[in-house]
Amino acid sequence: MQDFEPILAPAKPKQKKLPFGWPPALKLSTLNPVPQRRRLRRKSTASQDNVAALKTSFDVWESVKTLQTRKWNIYDIQHVVCLGYILFSLFILPSAPIIKTAVLLALGGLLLMPITQQFFLPSLPIWTYLLYFFASRFIAPEYRPHIWVKVLPALENVLYGANLSNILSAHSHPVLDLLAWFPYGIGHFALPAICSAILFLFAAPGTTPVFARAFGYMCMLAVTIQLIFPCTPPWYEKAHGLEPAHYGMEGSPAGLARIDKLFGIDMYTTSFTTAPLPFGAFPSLHGANAVLEALFMQYCFPKFKYFFIFYVGWIWWATMYLNHHYAVDLVGGGLMAAIAYYISRVRWLPRPQLEKRTRWEYEYVEFGDRPKTYDEEYGSASAYGLGLLERRAASDSDEWTLGSSSSLDSLSRGDTVCGSTSSTPDILSPTTPNDDFKHVVLGLTSQGDIWNGGRLARESELSDVVVLS
Repeated sequence: MQDFEPILAPAKPKQKKLPFGWPPALKLSTLNPVPQRRRLRRKSTASQDNVAALKTSFDVWESVKTLQTRKWNIYDIQHVVCLGYILFSLFILPSAPIIKTAVLLALGGLLLMPITQQFFLPSLPIWTYLLYFFASRFIAPEYRPHIWVKVLPALENVLYGANLSNILSAHSHPVLDLLAWFPYGIGHFALPAICSAILFLFAAPGTTPVFARAFGYMCMLAVTIQLIFPCTPPWYEKAHGLEPAHYGMEGSPAGLARIDKLFGIDMYTTSFTTAPLPFGAFPSLHGANAVLEALFMQYCFPKFKYFFIFYVGWIWWATMYLNHHYAVDLVGGGLMAAIAYYISRVRWLPRPQLEKRTRWEYEYVEFGDRPKTYDEEYGSASAYGLGLLERRAASDSDEWTLGSSSSLDSLSRGDTVCGSTSSTPDILSPTTPNDDFKHVVLGLTSQGDIWNGGRLARESELSDVVVLS
């Protein structure tokens, strides 16, 4: 009978559990104010393990299979645009069918081999722009529009009250010539490649392709505007006044002729005299390229932003001092560059992780501009960006919270928490979340006190986080 006593014994009544559970551990992902379906996905450019990996295959069929399974979208129309510009440029070039066919076959091979595709496909707009620019000289004059001689000088006087280019170029000196020559005659042609190399090595993986596309499409659009709206530059006004211009007139090196004379070699006289677009004053690609390079570089390397700003001002001064562009040309080019940059940044530009020094230190890459939270948008975020953790909507399932909905204000006044008369702010109180509850994240200092928002000596002093509801 003793053996059956445990079975026959009456069962002990189970203890009733409260209808709410202890809140799970605090995770930053649960405090993300952006809904899950709207969050920007972390994308890798190669594999989950190494986002900085490069392709090394020469297998053309690998690219063909990728094209067969690719899901095409509206943004792929850019390749059709590039193809149209390339075919147009080859069409207006002098007849050389063998050379043109060889160019197309070589381009197709470079775009299909994975090892070269990763470089030539993103830079295709740049190669298209160069071909389009040099081929534009062969457009017949009867298809070209009227050349505007008085528009830019008039705009210069209306907007600035004087012709800034003529003022800056009125007095020249060999030292000033050298200072203007370096950014205009060297930096303009070398910096696109230098910036691309720096972004490739030290910025987030995927930054250089975005820069290359923005640069190429901006230049293609600028050359199209110069063909549709040809205007004479300042050197024409100084040499010919406001006399009507016609196609077939030679270009001019303007102030760069003094550089050739100084060094005793022909670096710019012949090339600028036979330029494809001698009347492509507006917009200025010297101004646009410098602004675009500065914007991308300051985004990836913000510590040097003042140097990049200085360089833009330097090349803008050099452009007007050498009598190649009006100030309105530079402003127009700068606006084009700003538009190209911000479109790229919002949608495609990888976010830099400033603690990473090279591309090979990245474990993941996030694309596009990070959406601002409520407190960042309206200026109530602290200097350390704790607003990133704010959740405005009270849709979480935690029923145990610390404090009350007005705890942020009450704590700053020294009042108690949870509506209790106790002076201890550690009382846990079960609450039922309302639809209009706002959740605020407060920081704790290393001494355990609530952070008052003041500047800390080190970021590490802000060690803990408390969620108030």
